[in-house]
Amino acid sequence: MELLSTQAQFTSLLDNDALARLEKMRLVPRRRLTNRSRGEHHAAKGGTSTEFADYRDYVAGDDVRYVDWNIFARLERPYVKLYRHEEEMHVVSIVDASSSMQFDGKFERAKQLAAAFGLMGLMNVERVSSFVCNHSGREPLFLPPCTGRVNRRRLFDFLEKIQGGGDFPIDLAVEAVLHRHRGRGIVVLLSDFLTFGDLERPLNMLFSAGLEVFAVQILAPSELDPEVAGDIRLVDCESGHTVDVSSAGDLLGIYQEHRLALEEELGILCRQRSGRFLSISSRDPLEWVLFDLLRRKGWAR
Repeated sequence: MELLSTQAQFTSLLDNDALARLEKMRLVPRRRLTNRSRGEHHAAKGGTSTEFADYRDYVAGDDVRYVDWNIFARLERPYVKLYRHEEEMHVVSIVDASSSMQFDGKFERAKQLAAAFGLMGLMNVERVSSFVCNHSGREPLFLPPCTGRVNRRRLFDFLEKIQGGGDFPIDLAVEAVLHRHRGRGIVVLLSDFLTFGDLERPLNMLFSAGLEVFAVQILAPSELDPEVAGDIRLVDCESGHTVDVSSAGDLLGIYQEHRLALEEELGILCRQRSGRFLSISSRDPLEWVLFDLLRRKGWAR
């Protein structure tokens, strides 16, 4: 068994200490959406099947009947045996890689969160896949479904190598993903959600496809609390369109009203479809997001 904290850095996205902690965490969907007719769901529990699938670290609350005591005797560390069941759950991430996400660390934070959610899925032997959407009119970049700890490197390599920049609005990106994705479970949406499009339609489509939405809005500090004054020209980084604004400081109140209204709308749309929503800053400490916020909000344990 690997002790990541004592090895060279395993990935540039997450440090080894964070990886070791994430390997012990599990996603907590509100609805257990699985695919009984299509394959297996892997879970750390017993059942009618006796086909061994993998190991993962013991977490408080696991059934001690499935601890491998032989490994515990050798390593003095408990591991739980995972068995194959006749159902499966998908954990699919959709990463917004459009040009607006290239600002102030938003895209890097989206990749880190996609890696974290994917790792939790892999370590619980779920089927994990990822889509990255940048250029409108092109197929999203795609990591095909994989499962188990042996695919950690495959997931990280895919996310480390992706490049951002483009004009793919998140609403259309979701529709493009659903043309290719098959399977029920959890979809992790990572975006700033700065779009002129209709967000209700793609969320309806995800719900109808049997995917529970975990939506994370990532905004830069200057988007959360901009400091502008005087006459300025605003440039849309995706379309190139410009808007000249006079006395910009006087409009900050209106801007904040619209930003908060979007945040509230996204939260309502997700909750109405049994999903979840968070809005974070790209500068929020990553460990706080992963090991405090997600746990307090009940997304993971």
